[in-house]
Amino acid sequence: MTVTIFVPRDSTALALGANETAAAIEREAKARGIDIKLVRNGSRGMFWLEPLVEVATDAGRIGFGPIEAHEVAGLFDAGFTTGGSHPKALGLTEEIPYLKKQERLQFVRVGITDPVSLDDYLAHEGYVGLKKAIAMEPAAIVQEVTDSGLRGRGGAAFPTGIKWKTVLGAEAPQKYIACNADEGDSGTFSDRMVMEDDPFMLIEGMTIAGLAVKATEGYIYVRSEYPHSIANLNEAIAAANAAGYLGENILGSGRTFNLQVRKAAGAYVCGEETAMLESIEGKRGMVRAKPPLPALQGLFGQPTVINNVISLSAVPLILSRGAEFYKNYGMGRSRGTLPMQLAGNLKYGGLVEKAFGVTLRELLYDFGGGSESGRPIRAVQVGGPLGAYMPESLFDTPFDYEAFAAVASTVGHGGLVAFDDTVDMAKQARYAMHFCAEESCGKCTPCRIGSTRGVEVMDKIIANQNRPQQIHLLRDLCDVMVTGSLCAMGNMTPFPVLSALNHFPEDFGDQKTLANAA
Repeated sequence: MTVTIFVPRDSTALALGANETAAAIEREAKARGIDIKLVRNGSRGMFWLEPLVEVATDAGRIGFGPIEAHEVAGLFDAGFTTGGSHPKALGLTEEIPYLKKQERLQFVRVGITDPVSLDDYLAHEGYVGLKKAIAMEPAAIVQEVTDSGLRGRGGAAFPTGIKWKTVLGAEAPQKYIACNADEGDSGTFSDRMVMEDDPFMLIEGMTIAGLAVKATEGYIYVRSEYPHSIANLNEAIAAANAAGYLGENILGSGRTFNLQVRKAAGAYVCGEETAMLESIEGKRGMVRAKPPLPALQGLFGQPTVINNVISLSAVPLILSRGAEFYKNYGMGRSRGTLPMQLAGNLKYGGLVEKAFGVTLRELLYDFGGGSESGRPIRAVQVGGPLGAYMPESLFDTPFDYEAFAAVASTVGHGGLVAFDDTVDMAKQARYAMHFCAEESCGKCTPCRIGSTRGVEVMDKIIANQNRPQQIHLLRDLCDVMVTGSLCAMGNMTPFPVLSALNHFPEDFGDQKTLANAA
């Protein structure tokens, strides 16, 4: 009897030796005369267990991990292919609490299927949404997405359906779908996991978007640091084209949608939508002034839908199961689920997909297991390098766009980076300014010059050079950047700086000094 064994091909697993583990399993099975089928699946998102080896049984998939190549022989000695016990046996993978407590809607296939197998995708609800969309009028597709309450998952949280409706109503000879996959925020990896571990989901979502707004061309703008994402996307696109799910006459419908991958040059500012458009067009990645909005004059001057990976990959589920199903998850105006990424000083780093409403404390402790160092968690930065630092007093804030805005924070892309009580928040604030100075496109003065001056001011504060005056100057400088910058790069750089200053004033000097500065 053939035994099916799963070893992830996700880049996190590869970095931890998954290829070597897979090769060792094949060698050992051959040497012992055991017939196996080795499937290179995606990661389950429990990165502390990678490489995670799974074996298919009648009861479900049994996990073992982390398994290094030199431990494979011991696995076979323990009879793991027939249910034998082993010190690294995890039981049924689906019953692992970290995984069981999630609401996996978008990531339901991730870690289950072979990412580049179209047959696997079709066997797990793949392309059901597209088939339904083909039978609908474009306006009806847009309405379904609008009714679902889906908002942009890239940071701005703009209602996806409204953006699509604008593009649908625009008259133009050509329209485009542009996927922003330039995932550059620290501690974020959900986009990468979609592209590496379930690329057909993104491809289907973009195809549905094309049908919805009458666009026939699409681009996926992927950061150059993601070679495995680029390779898997290109392989999946080729398979979708060959099977009639992309290209001319999609599934015999007479409709067209072509898709290609564009590799980014590595500039953080190209995560901003208009800088991304400039880059796709072959120009230097610099922010455009708005208006005109990209929905009316975007890529090559034509109406363009711009969404990020997680937004577009939610669309197949919405079309497949309906807007009502999707909107029943979440809270307030934050509907559906969000793949949240746990990183930094945490015991269990990885991906957690939960409905909006879960609190920071639940994520940090129930899923993350507290700090890796064993010390108290002092701060967590949510939403990438331009996100606010949140103190322990705000850990009960629910993940909800409006709830985060009420405490001067942002959900952003759903990335969390945790710090224990040894962190120096003044140095973290300096890092935010330095990051902006390094990554600014240079088009507007508040961002280009403000960030450089901000680093100088932070250095003086850290060196205790006339702190009251420098802190007063820092607040003024942040105000100029927030109100005067051309895009979110300059607008948001003050978020981590001011949050560190407001919530952790002791790291900027004694209370008397700060009171005088205020």
